[in-house]
Amino acid sequence: MSQLIADIGATNARFALVDQGVIDHIQVLACDDYATLSDAAAHYLATTGGQAEAGFFAVATELDGSNYVVMTNNHWAFSITETRKKIGLKQLQVMNDFEAIAYMVPCIDKKDCLQVGGGQVQPDMPIGIIGPGTGLGVAAVVFANSQPVPVATEGGHVTMPATTEREFALFQYLKNTKYSHISAERVISGKGLINLYHAINGLDELNLPEKTPAEITEAALQKKCAACVETLDLFCHFLGVVAGNLALTYGAFGGVYIAGGIVTQLGDYFKTSRFRESFLAKGRYKDYLDRIPTLVITHPYPGLEGLKNALSTR
Repeated sequence: MSQLIADIGATNARFALVDQGVIDHIQVLACDDYATLSDAAAHYLATTGGQAEAGFFAVATELDGSNYVVMTNNHWAFSITETRKKIGLKQLQVMNDFEAIAYMVPCIDKKDCLQVGGGQVQPDMPIGIIGPGTGLGVAAVVFANSQPVPVATEGGHVTMPATTEREFALFQYLKNTKYSHISAERVISGKGLINLYHAINGLDELNLPEKTPAEITEAALQKKCAACVETLDLFCHFLGVVAGNLALTYGAFGGVYIAGGIVTQLGDYFKTSRFRESFLAKGRYKDYLDRIPTLVITHPYPGLEGLKNALSTR
């Protein structure tokens, strides 16, 4: 019988069935449309006519080994045991969503990623994974006897460094008005785009209208709003800074892969943005980082692919 898999982010839950290593019946549901995870899963099974004995879910939150899971950026919180019973499964496993992507990346097809900048992937070397969406996910892959070992992290919550006086002023504005700690996620995510836009608006006393992340991005790409242009430029710069830190931390000569829904929508803009320049800007370690490739994952469902791969190891 098929197994039910789900990649559950802050905004969307992506469901599918896996049978004999093949993913089928992919469906994307908005988390806000359902009171609970079990409601969304039941709706998926009812509308697809699918049947499953076991489930394997990836969730965008930290996991502490307990039976209770609280999502970081949406309203869902659930007991694994009770959710399994409500859906009618005999077994239900849960892992971090970027750990799931870490199961996908070592097997990624070249057609499912786009390289930005130089460098070459070296086999059996550590891999870094970072992905801005509603929040900011970070993971890694290390190797033991040539076998990949995914590493789940909460690297999206590291402290975001300011590298210029302008950045420091923007961070200070956010600290004075909203946050006690400026993490990477506060400026490298959908919410981060809004935070940066608000900080520029407030610091420069611009009195600009409210905008969604999509509206900020669109206005920046079309160069209709100077504040939006600066926001998107800083977003790509900050992503490069943190991705470079990740590469140094793991010695990621297997590559640094960029996941999440935002970067893939930027197209050619991202290639010519400050991302790679900021990735390399580590002083005397610029040449070290220049050997590490940075690649954007273009596959639409890396989390589901990772869960499918993970099933074969369980």
